Amino acid sequence: MEATVAERGQITLPKAVRDALGLTKGSVLKVELEGSRIVLSKHVDDAISRVRGKFALDATAGKD
Repeated sequence: MEATVAERGQITLPKAVRDALGLTKGSVLKVELEGSRIVLSKHVDDAISRVRGKFALDATAGKD
């Protein structure tokens, strides 16, 4: 499969790729360079990732 870079640097991912990954309008892709290759990966947003780090355990809780 191929994609052409448009004037503003945009590309359109082939429909088969979008469908296979479940990409829809607003989907976030991670963009990385590996040598001369561009690697796109689907950003996974789950409930655990969203709250990770929002709640800290109190190390002194329960100690009297």
